[in-house]
Amino acid sequence: MREQEPAIRAKNFKEVAMGYFPDEALRESERCLMCPDQPCVSGCPVGINIPGFIDKIGKKDIRGAYDILTQTSLLPAICGRVCPQENQCEGVCTVGDSLEAVAIGRLERFVGDTAIREGWANIPFIEKNNFKVGIVGSGPAGMACAADMAKAGCDVTVFEAFHQAGGVLKYGIPDFRLPNEVIDAEINNLKKLGVKFECNTLVGRLFTIEQMISEMGYDSVFVGVGAGYPTTLGIPGDSLNGVLSANELLTRCNLMRARDFPNFDTPLPLGKRVAVVGAGNTAMDAMRVSVRLGADKVYCIYRRSRKEAPARAEELHHAEQEGIEFHWLTNPIAVLNDGDGNVRGMRCVRMELGEPDESGRRRPVVVEGSEFDFEVDTIVYAIGTNANPIMGQTSGLKLNKWGYINTDPSLATSIAGVFAGGDIVTGAATVIEAMGAGRKAAASMKAYLGIRDSNLPYADSEEKLFGIDTRERIFARLKIA
Repeated sequence: MREQEPAIRAKNFKEVAMGYFPDEALRESERCLMCPDQPCVSGCPVGINIPGFIDKIGKKDIRGAYDILTQTSLLPAICGRVCPQENQCEGVCTVGDSLEAVAIGRLERFVGDTAIREGWANIPFIEKNNFKVGIVGSGPAGMACAADMAKAGCDVTVFEAFHQAGGVLKYGIPDFRLPNEVIDAEINNLKKLGVKFECNTLVGRLFTIEQMISEMGYDSVFVGVGAGYPTTLGIPGDSLNGVLSANELLTRCNLMRARDFPNFDTPLPLGKRVAVVGAGNTAMDAMRVSVRLGADKVYCIYRRSRKEAPARAEELHHAEQEGIEFHWLTNPIAVLNDGDGNVRGMRCVRMELGEPDESGRRRPVVVEGSEFDFEVDTIVYAIGTNANPIMGQTSGLKLNKWGYINTDPSLATSIAGVFAGGDIVTGAATVIEAMGAGRKAAASMKAYLGIRDSNLPYADSEEKLFGIDTRERIFARLKIA
């Protein structure tokens, strides 16, 4: 796929990957073998009919490809950009056994972008019912759940704490990876389904989950608030000026438009020598944002080697191209004070890899006597996130020992009618996995409300009432005064 040149893109926030031209997409689609066992479908967390939509591209029927994609994927233009296809559908592609795997993600993006450009949206006939559903969080899990519940005829309202909908897609991913206009286009498709968005609404502070179920009249609620509470190292100097989380850096830059200061009133004081601790996708985003914000030097500090870095290979490659300096097998042990409460550097130790730990990666071990000081004036932690404690503090939802919401296999919580999914249940995961959780929760919510799933026809049963299968649950709900 065509990309901006590294020297040019490092000075702007325009998208790095420029997408396929139609003839490029056609050529790539012809590489698909249309395998009868379809391993790529099994490798997709939501089971997209991948050979089906690729076959339509090969026949130059892009609208048909979009129709197939949107049967299971709500956000093709988004997932085609940010899903780790190399570990999912492309990772098990048969072509990839001997050649480069079929670029499934890039083809999905091509179809999604075409749909946005042409104004396509698949809006089914929706027969309204009397059920009122609340969705807490407008990230990928919340959006997927909202779409399915709206299609089932429910009156759906999504509550978002920030001033714009989109969740982590908006605040956590920079425009050079996922442009805001793409997110907005997908959200507009939700609005066409009748989904309402209430922004600047922090559930747990303005009202509680229990109030939604009781006095606010919601028949069912889905909690998909993600896990955006940052993790720090807990080392001396963590609280000095100049130490911040990747979450704060990215939220200020992306959602609050600090990158356009002073045209927007969000300050983001960033030093000239920035060290980002971590090597996941969020760390890559934080480093590449720092370059674009004008840092002279940006360093990646990671306690394992390049091989163990959890970031996508493409993101790591792009960061290297843009001049990021990587310090592998390096671990900070203290943040150094300049005497006025500001960061002047950090003290690190060298590491070596020992035996694998529970994650399957080789465990880093400190090299004795390897301490050294590293001069920086800004330190960004990108070492993972935790569950935001607001839900646990303000509701009776049962949590696990890490503060994530406990659910049963159907994603039902300890409060009747309340379901949860995505990062707030599993911890940090991918966009497509969050979408899959949202759709699974929606199926459970429909069963809880007694809404028949038209995709799951009932088998013949002798248990009938007036000739109608009793599992149809065709009845009127009455509230006794």
